[in-house]
Amino acid sequence: MFDRRELFSRALLAGLGACLPAEALAAGLAAAAQPQWALALGDVEDDISPRPLTRLHGRLPPDLAGTLYRNGPALFRRGGTAVNHWFDGDGLVRAFALRDGRATLQARFVDTAKRRVEAKAGRIVQPGFGTAMRDGAVLGSADDTNAANTHVIAAGGRLLALWEAGSAHAMDPATLATQGPVTFRPDLKGMPFLAHPKVEASGRIWNIGLSGANAFVWRLSADGALEASKLIKLPAASYCHDFTMTQRHLIIVLQPWLHERASMPFASGMVWRPERGTRVLVIDKDDLTRQRLFELPALFFFHLGDGWEDRDGTLHFDGAFDDSPLFATETASALVQGRYPRTERPMLRLISLHANGRAQVRDAGITAEFPRNPAGNVGPRPTFHVGGYRPERPFARSIGRWDWEAGRGAAHDFGAHQIVEEFVPAGPWLIGTSINLAARATELHVLRADRLNDGPLASWRADVALPHSFHGSWVAA
Repeated sequence: MFDRRELFSRALLAGLGACLPAEALAAGLAAAAQPQWALALGDVEDDISPRPLTRLHGRLPPDLAGTLYRNGPALFRRGGTAVNHWFDGDGLVRAFALRDGRATLQARFVDTAKRRVEAKAGRIVQPGFGTAMRDGAVLGSADDTNAANTHVIAAGGRLLALWEAGSAHAMDPATLATQGPVTFRPDLKGMPFLAHPKVEASGRIWNIGLSGANAFVWRLSADGALEASKLIKLPAASYCHDFTMTQRHLIIVLQPWLHERASMPFASGMVWRPERGTRVLVIDKDDLTRQRLFELPALFFFHLGDGWEDRDGTLHFDGAFDDSPLFATETASALVQGRYPRTERPMLRLISLHANGRAQVRDAGITAEFPRNPAGNVGPRPTFHVGGYRPERPFARSIGRWDWEAGRGAAHDFGAHQIVEEFVPAGPWLIGTSINLAARATELHVLRADRLNDGPLASWRADVALPHSFHGSWVAA
């Protein structure tokens, strides 16, 4: 009988046979020689116990109560060795709780097999997105390399810490204790579950898992139970960190960064083929066999906004697009070493797919990353994003809002001493975090979503500086 799990496991583990020698940590940069922004890739040595945040200014809106959960890599170095890529640090889930006018913080590492192996070895040994396998590695499945470091969502009374190519890890939302890898059905154990699930207004969750030119489509109920699943064949073995959807369709953007050989680290098997262009696969949610393919120029991306449909059948979605995978292949590795080579900046662009098969790209003319949209919208909606990039340093310094219908946006610049992370819509509010480089501390901010120019309505500061996180979710109390 055809075994979907075996198909994915073999593809994900292919090429792991030869161990590569350990690379010495370039600890050669003394702390004083490190650029100021390197605080964003510092190491957290242990969990962060619950603690209050200090209010800097403003007041919490009386109708705003809940928890902002965020996830990102937070341990990059062990015993004279280091990961070779920003994306390979151990996942640390942070919980910023807002209640009764006060803010608190706690954070815990996801207790993954990868983290346990390396803690026992006292060094970095497991392979990853850009990190080679080293002596002492333990490999039985893709989950042995799962850093659980990319995103966190709430479903069915638990948190799901997510990664690129392995299982979701369940966590207790109150204590952040790891409950273990999630198996939605016994025969699907270890199947990849992408780090960017999409949620309908009803709460239903869609996701995909990728292995080469195979995609596994997941459909979960609002409480996180498996409703349906299906294996589909893709036109190309494209790298997809994210996908998007409209009310009636799933949209998979197949960029020409192609998985052409099975090897580890994963990125070493990818080849940029711009001459092949970008293809966009549109899939009917009610019948996954009903598919359409659109052609676009070569584009590279990590993150997409939510999509919507016009009455005439035109589909729209936006995203942060580069012209090549240079950030993934070079820049994100250099950052771990405290270096920042000049690189491309992602641009906010709108993709429109017309019923006659024509596809077009519209450029907003601004740099942007981490696009997020208000929940529940089925038509044109604002896109919130980080931006304000400067050539002298990596990372964003502003939070912005873009309106495609009006063709204009607004933004708040936090200043040169701040590194701004993704902000999450929560009704009329935007909630997010930054790293204050001058104070060497993480900060929490609440803004009015429709009045970004006013700056934060309220801000709090932690007594620790946590590394730059990737994605998160707001869970109302």
